[in-house]
Amino acid sequence: MKKKYFISADIEGCTDVTAWHECEAGGAGYGDACRQMSLEVAAACEAILEAGHEVVVRDGHGSAKNIIHSLLPRGAKLMRGWACHVGSMMAGLDDSYDGVLYIGYHAPSGSTGSPLAHTINHTKVEWIKVNGKLASEFTLNSLYAAQQGVAPIFISGDADICRRAEEEYPGIGTMATKECRGNSTFNMHPLDACDAIKAAVAEAIAREEETPTPVRAVPEELVLEIRLKSFQQVLNAIQHPEVKQVDDLTVRYTAKSVDDLNVVRMCNIMA
Repeated sequence: MKKKYFISADIEGCTDVTAWHECEAGGAGYGDACRQMSLEVAAACEAILEAGHEVVVRDGHGSAKNIIHSLLPRGAKLMRGWACHVGSMMAGLDDSYDGVLYIGYHAPSGSTGSPLAHTINHTKVEWIKVNGKLASEFTLNSLYAAQQGVAPIFISGDADICRRAEEEYPGIGTMATKECRGNSTFNMHPLDACDAIKAAVAEAIAREEETPTPVRAVPEELVLEIRLKSFQQVLNAIQHPEVKQVDDLTVRYTAKSVDDLNVVRMCNIMA
């Protein structure tokens, strides 16, 4: 039976990407990083399409206009630009999809897993926790996917995020394209990374065809804590009557749904 898969793509976890200027439009190495992001996404798309399924890609980095569509295989649909949507990096996902794959993901803020470790905004956030546990972008986006009734089936990126994803979702397919030490990265060859991603995604899709991954229930209560880098962000956050200041730079909010959590995070804390 033909299925439909959603890919959320980022750039910091792609092989060879090491410094912030490589992730920013106009920065040295940005073009090379975009090309590698595109090729790693293309490898995942090829595995899905060759298995006879449909794939939609959400460009989830920066301007959301990084992936070179012509480098993706024919048949792969690409969502570019931001949609002013609560799903953010997951905008476009709904319950018609059979699984989510994450390409180019990275270690979270508050960890030492990558020189590019961050969650949402590296200039404003020291760390984010949900229900007391350090949260990555994968954590937050997988909560959103669960709310839509869709399970995560694969992730590629740095070794740290792959390890964390396996802890959060035992059995998820992973492919670490690099390991990080301080401000350095130890990378797979770009073409080897693409081959490895394609093979690992093919295995994940085959597993799904035999035994679909169950969707995890979203907790009834989501306690969001964010440690910010400046008091100005704290002042912005506590304008919401239910956002509480915990200490000089930490705020807390209790959400009843993932949409609620995301709206408050985006509009009242990250401003």
